[in-house]
Amino acid sequence: MIADSIDPRPVQRREQLKKGKIFDLIREDVDLGEAGVVTRDYIDHPGAVAIIALNDADEVLLLRQYRHPVRSFLWEPPAGLLDIAGEDAQVAAARELHEEADLIADHWSVLTDYYTTPGGNNEAIRVFLARGLRDVPDDERHARVDEEVGMENLWVPLDDAVNLALTGKLHNPSAVVGILAAHAARSAQWSTLRPATTPWPERRSAPLT
Repeated sequence: MIADSIDPRPVQRREQLKKGKIFDLIREDVDLGEAGVVTRDYIDHPGAVAIIALNDADEVLLLRQYRHPVRSFLWEPPAGLLDIAGEDAQVAAARELHEEADLIADHWSVLTDYYTTPGGNNEAIRVFLARGLRDVPDDERHARVDEEVGMENLWVPLDDAVNLALTGKLHNPSAVVGILAAHAARSAQWSTLRPATTPWPERRSAPLT
């Protein structure tokens, strides 16, 4: 049985190269044992959640949002940072679904967990499946700001979304990972889903020391 395992190597020196608004740039000297001590720079990231919202017609919700580092508009699932200390991941996911998509979900499950770029940052993402969807009342809708202003949304049949992912039409990692995971879970009659309360040891709960 193959499974990743958390097994940190000893850190001999740590330096914060840059303090950022959302994440920090860190340099560490890490002891790899037989391989010796190496210096690695990486982004210390609070982590995030993403939501594959699936309606009764087996359509997945995608939002079109501008991402400046890649100078592109990307189709993405609702998602957001875990930047509130101690906030439960599923609570954060429900908040993001409310704020970005004006939706409430009655049923939550964990689809999958992954690291976005483990060679360069420690961002961990948990992808939830949200079903039993209903609209947020008009008077409780969130006022969007920044890149979320005027954000388009589109309901895409799950099978079509899989094709978009496999043919290079989607580039957001949570869209690709989440859509393929949802398709695989549906093929398994949803037997692979985990409870929304499943422990998530990979999540960084506080800045590393």
